[in-house]
Amino acid sequence: MRRLFWLVAAVVLVDTMFYAAVSPLLPRYADDFDLSKTGAGLLAAAYPAGTFAGAVPAGWLSARWGVKPTLLLGLALLGVSSLAFAFAQHIVLLDAARFVQGVGGACMWAAGLAWLVYASAAERRGELIGSALASAIVGVLLGPVVGGAATVVGPEAVFSAISLLALGLGAWAWRIPGVQPDAAPTMRTLARTLRRPAVLAGFWLFALPSLYAGVIEVLGPLRLDALGASGVAIGAVFLVTAGVEAIVSPFAGRWSDRRGRLVPIRAGLAGAVAMAFLLPLPGAAAVVGACVLLAFAALGGFWAPAMAMLSDASEAARLEQGLAFAIANLAWSIGHLVGSGAGGALAQATTDAVPYALLGTICAATLAGVVGIGRRSRVGLSAPR
Repeated sequence: MRRLFWLVAAVVLVDTMFYAAVSPLLPRYADDFDLSKTGAGLLAAAYPAGTFAGAVPAGWLSARWGVKPTLLLGLALLGVSSLAFAFAQHIVLLDAARFVQGVGGACMWAAGLAWLVYASAAERRGELIGSALASAIVGVLLGPVVGGAATVVGPEAVFSAISLLALGLGAWAWRIPGVQPDAAPTMRTLARTLRRPAVLAGFWLFALPSLYAGVIEVLGPLRLDALGASGVAIGAVFLVTAGVEAIVSPFAGRWSDRRGRLVPIRAGLAGAVAMAFLLPLPGAAAVVGACVLLAFAALGGFWAPAMAMLSDASEAARLEQGLAFAIANLAWSIGHLVGSGAGGALAQATTDAVPYALLGTICAATLAGVVGIGRRSRVGLSAPR
């Protein structure tokens, strides 16, 4: 079990590290390929688009082939896309490589987390998922460092090294016994499961923090820049923020194992409501940075409990865990695409306060719904006992 956990943690760390490594390279690609802001945005959005496209197929393959072959497929796609980033000389190839990386990420997340859940005790599910998510957040921390190295020594060496890392992780995974898949799932089973209230609740509670984060990731840096913060200072804000989120995530997962899935989510929603209305107000960069940190700390209360909720509800519906995490991949990709795209466009057409107020209203309505659910029934939404 320990070997498997560290394998899954390493896989999601490398995936998110490669995902985050592209950001420091966007100015270079914009110069090399004469990209507009729209073109740079397309390159950034290609990964969640690939995750969206690959989510259900990855979950189906995990249940049909097994978690081990699907994880190996994801690592192979990661290796191929890394090599494309190392040597591609056309923006279309880079966009395609980013999309393929997103498909590979869908395979690695669905299969890796399903493998972990199959091998673990139900009463530790939230804690293990939260710890794996913390590893992914560490990858986000390391990504800009890797991207910065690529600007100095060149993408050929750095992204070729990531490809070798994917190969090494594949060799490690090959040596760990897999899980025998059950009967092949059907789309009817998935559709029936998606209509269950507990699954819909888990989907929404995983999509909402992704939507919220997508808005902040666009508006936060722009606001800090407008208030005079340097690029180094902006990077430091998000570096510290990711570190705090990495600490909160396993804590929230452990809390949900002991007190129920909705308890940390309620706390996170309350904090998210408050920060949504505070974020557009400060006129000093330091205060905005503190608000960004507190907002992401609140969002850290969602990820592990909501993902564990999806896992619990899918298990109760007799849906394969690979498809449960495919639902989580869908929720993340939809939330991120809408948050970063629509949030920025709405702020451009109005002010930053409008998308933040909309987020605050949505979170407040969700909090009211979660409190009501907690009072009426905990069936399918509580941690297993």
